[in-house]
Amino acid sequence: MTTSKISPDQLLGSFLGGARWFQGKGRPFHIASVRRVAEVPHQVSTGPRVAIEIVTVQYADGVNGGAETERYQVPLAYYAEPQHRLEHALVGQWDDADFGPSYVYDAVHDREAMACWLRSFAAASSGEVDASSQLAFHRVPGHELDLEVHSTLLSAEQSNSSVAYGEDALMKVFRKVTPGVNPDIAIHQVLTEAGSDHVAALYGWLDTVDEESDSVVQLALLQQFLRTASDGWELALASVRNLLAEADLHADEVGGDFAAEAARLGEALAETHVVLAEQFPVDTSDLAELTAAMNERLDDATTIVPELGAYSTTLRAAYDAVAALDAVPIQRIHGDLHLGQTLRTVKGWKLVDFEGEPAKPLAERMLPDSIWRDVAGMLRSFDYAAHVVERTVGQSDIEGDEQRAYRAREWSARNRDAFVAAYAGRPLTADEQVLLDAYVADKAVYECIYETRNRPTWVDIPLAAIKQLGG
Repeated sequence: MTTSKISPDQLLGSFLGGARWFQGKGRPFHIASVRRVAEVPHQVSTGPRVAIEIVTVQYADGVNGGAETERYQVPLAYYAEPQHRLEHALVGQWDDADFGPSYVYDAVHDREAMACWLRSFAAASSGEVDASSQLAFHRVPGHELDLEVHSTLLSAEQSNSSVAYGEDALMKVFRKVTPGVNPDIAIHQVLTEAGSDHVAALYGWLDTVDEESDSVVQLALLQQFLRTASDGWELALASVRNLLAEADLHADEVGGDFAAEAARLGEALAETHVVLAEQFPVDTSDLAELTAAMNERLDDATTIVPELGAYSTTLRAAYDAVAALDAVPIQRIHGDLHLGQTLRTVKGWKLVDFEGEPAKPLAERMLPDSIWRDVAGMLRSFDYAAHVVERTVGQSDIEGDEQRAYRAREWSARNRDAFVAAYAGRPLTADEQVLLDAYVADKAVYECIYETRNRPTWVDIPLAAIKQLGG
């Protein structure tokens, strides 16, 4: 074969830059290093060589003195011959030091490659340990894996990659990795062992030891696959569409009314928070520090989204009101809760992806926080669902636009109220409302940054919410 004249680093840089899960979009970067962690065990002679690479990228946009780096996990499948079925997943061609001239593919797309992970997890449950490997596969007792099924990469790929093994199990491959315990694994394990009804059961996880920090780096988790579950975000969008299709009905009169589901979701979150408080330490928040952090995030956001400057006074007043409150309990929470992190099953709502906000450092995501941050995230998600549908149902005259906007706000308010009422089980206290308002504002500011960087035409959705907070 003729290998590419483009270097492997350049090819990997192009691959990362185009990946949905890459968090450095819009920022200039280069590949600082590529480290092979290990080959994945339980390969077969007729299959590819499969290895996990850790790619370190360095940004050159002046942020943090221009020395900011991130590390991404890139599992790769190396073939001596081209694989036409994997043309869409080709990373490039190069002469690998260990495998020789190779056609290199993103392994999560390759059934032959992903079977190695499944066989390795199954071996871990039988007590088999490969002492020579740098990879450690761990299992939670109680479930026997089906080794006869094929893998499928799920299309809803976001900050990580999810691979289903038939209808049996789901593996999440963490893309951005940091030394330390991943909260998604830690929380899933605790909730699974506590018998929680509101999470997919954890089956196992994969980690390695980082040579530089001598700390664990967790690479993947394996969990129950809720194949028949419905995505909470899609259910909410369908409900809004039903409302906007009925010109003369209010949100509580439409057949697709979502308020009852919003209430059940609130109850599920409340019950999950109770279990987390029982299983993890509970502390109290330094409210002055919390207020300062919110104001600092606003400062940073205003440089990226100058339109926020018009609402700075209102936002800072909401943040500063928090500092006057009494001590607020903090505990382990979800950390990045929205409708897209929920699944509706025949047995009720399930919460997924306890990894926390991807943009935050791992150490920060592991910190306890107020339960009202999770509540605020869900309230913002209801608002998003309403206005995403409003802007995508088609154009009409000005009167029609105004009517759709009104009905979208009505849907959002109805479901936010149902969610909070069910979550709390009582009216909120004045202090709780102050704290919730501040978290909602803080989340909307974060959304402004995200939309500006990723979907600039959507930034008016969080900006409208911030304007409404002032009203």
